[in-house]
Amino acid sequence: MRFGDKETAMSLPHVERKESDDTHTVRVGDALFGSKEIVIISGPCAVESAEQVKQIAELALRTGTKVLRGGIFKPRTSPYSFQGLGRKAIEILRNAADEANLPIVSEVMDSSQVDEYESIIDMLQIGSRNMHNFSLLKRVGKSNRPVLLKRGMSATLEELLNAAEYIMNEGNDQVVLCERGIRTFNDFSRNTFDLTIIPKIKQVSKLPIIADPSHGTGDREMVIPVARAAIAAGADGVMIEVQYNPDKALSDSTQTLYPEQLVALVEDIRKIAPAVNREFK
Repeated sequence: MRFGDKETAMSLPHVERKESDDTHTVRVGDALFGSKEIVIISGPCAVESAEQVKQIAELALRTGTKVLRGGIFKPRTSPYSFQGLGRKAIEILRNAADEANLPIVSEVMDSSQVDEYESIIDMLQIGSRNMHNFSLLKRVGKSNRPVLLKRGMSATLEELLNAAEYIMNEGNDQVVLCERGIRTFNDFSRNTFDLTIIPKIKQVSKLPIIADPSHGTGDREMVIPVARAAIAAGADGVMIEVQYNPDKALSDSTQTLYPEQLVALVEDIRKIAPAVNREFK
């Protein structure tokens, strides 16, 4: 497998693309990542209340969202920031998703959380800070749940694929990659969204890859244009943070879309998808 102008030292047998048509698909409910259809994941950054999540689940259903997101535990830079509702949140998220007939994706931060919640969460998310948590990668690799693996904030493409290899080497081949921005000297957005990794992943790996422009930019006014660009570049879907009162959100308020912005983005995706030989139903 080649990265740029050099060969990797080791083969990545589970993740590498061997033929041009060697494309892996991952099913989560009605969503099929890696297929011709663009998948939208949307929801609040963190579960804050039953009313909040129920409203967003209804919005997600109306806009064609196939997977509902919501943070149960929130790894925060500051120990004094909102850390999530924990066990209470999983019940809220599950109830709202069941009413809307949607699967859920939520982050797990250690193996004990996988043990406790893998029967409840439909797709296990490995966040940026845990991309190199090898014991956690091995644990979700033993799970029968699909895994959404986010790129580490300073991770190279090779490191991201090796993290996926850790999971798949344990027997779980249901892995979806996620570009969420990397840390650079950029001083005008939360992260630098690396658009170039999307077509490169498509070239060297058979795994689906989606984009998270919410974390990639940290600015709701940038989320829609970056999401459009990611779809045009070949992303299999987008993960969007949305709330009815984003300015009052307890986490990531500046990057969270208003409902009308999600509706506008969905309409843009409907127009872009046919131009890149994709579909959005």
